[in-house]
Amino acid sequence: MGINTERDIEANLQIGPTDLGMVRLFILADGIEIPMDFSPEEADEIAEEIKLAATAARKVKPGRK
Repeated sequence: MGINTERDIEANLQIGPTDLGMVRLFILADGIEIPMDFSPEEADEIAEEIKLAATAARKVKPGRK
């Protein structure tokens, strides 16, 4: 399994600040809860990676593998 492996799993993603000053990504899928806490600086880095991935994804032509 890798980044390009499609899965038929529904998941809910929530993102928000915690009361301890962290940024939490909270994933709920098939009854499994995954809380992932990051410092604000780490969250900024993740946000930048997401933006870069979105830019790269826009350059991919659908149907090509």
